[in-house]
Amino acid sequence: MALKPEFVPPKPVRRAHFDDRALMAVGIPAFGLTIPLFSGLLQLEAPGITPDQGPFWAGMGWFVGLAFCIWWGNRWLLFKQREHWDWFAQPLRKLSMLVAACTLYTAPLTIAWLAAWYAALGAPTDWAVVRIVALTNVICVIFVTHAYETLFLIRERESDALQLAQLQRLRSEAELAALKAQVDPHFLFNGLNTLGHLISHDARTAREFCDCLAEVYRYVLANGRREQVPLADELNFVRQYFRLLELRFGSDAVQLDTPPELPAGRLIVPLALQVLVENAVKHNAVAADQPLRIGIALRAGDALHVHNARRPRQGPAPSTGVGLANLDERCKRVAGRGLRIEQDALHFAVEVPLLS
Repeated sequence: MALKPEFVPPKPVRRAHFDDRALMAVGIPAFGLTIPLFSGLLQLEAPGITPDQGPFWAGMGWFVGLAFCIWWGNRWLLFKQREHWDWFAQPLRKLSMLVAACTLYTAPLTIAWLAAWYAALGAPTDWAVVRIVALTNVICVIFVTHAYETLFLIRERESDALQLAQLQRLRSEAELAALKAQVDPHFLFNGLNTLGHLISHDARTAREFCDCLAEVYRYVLANGRREQVPLADELNFVRQYFRLLELRFGSDAVQLDTPPELPAGRLIVPLALQVLVENAVKHNAVAADQPLRIGIALRAGDALHVHNARRPRQGPAPSTGVGLANLDERCKRVAGRGLRIEQDALHFAVEVPLLS
């Protein structure tokens, strides 16, 4: 069994946040100036409180200060609540705490602030105006808090989507690494199995086979863990691998046809052709009087067509259970599409995707 690579979790995505300085720079003055202008607190027609007098601008500054305290206080309360309650886990408690915090902070602050304003003017407190302003402020604060929460939820959704994409990418990479880790022992198993067969029948050929196997295995070690290799390199490798088959079965028993010309810049999953050639030999009868011909041809410029005649061999061949299924999964993860298998009673063919 191939060892699965250690899964490295992604770096945690930071808690959703956004820069609200521009929103405060516009919202606080607008909120502060709207309070006195639409509630009649400055009484623009009254003598002594007109735009050309100091008390008018002092009042503007006073109510902008009220807006600042209301905004910053509720903002602080909102951030603190986000540390303890979540909309999805505790929606009712979250809603009740937001409304309670907005009301119990904004209303008393507004009442005290306006009472101080009337006292500074030396005028009696107009409690009807105070109640209207306090209620208006609470409603506005709830609306702004809702806007903040909406922005937070949007950012959290973006963060969740990013984290999910990271997890899916890392899981796919880990699974692909596990698939590639199966290639080396699979190849070595079949090579040693063939070598064992030759040793018991032809020691001289076994020696040549061993030397050839070492050369071929260098390619496996160098490229087996890569996601893709040049098509020309892969074809040269499968020709070298085919020499191992000729040493085992005889040059008259197996034949390989490869394309004379290759498209420039094309890539392929490493060891793909070796797996298909090996699969053809493993499942079909091989004999000098009935040679097994394996053909490799280009198809539509974006795939290789590997085909052979079907002559099922007698008895099952030794196998690790790895082969086409492994190659199909690797192609899906690297090329975005898997193998395409075509077969009937006389022929078997596999189409392997190429990459640019």
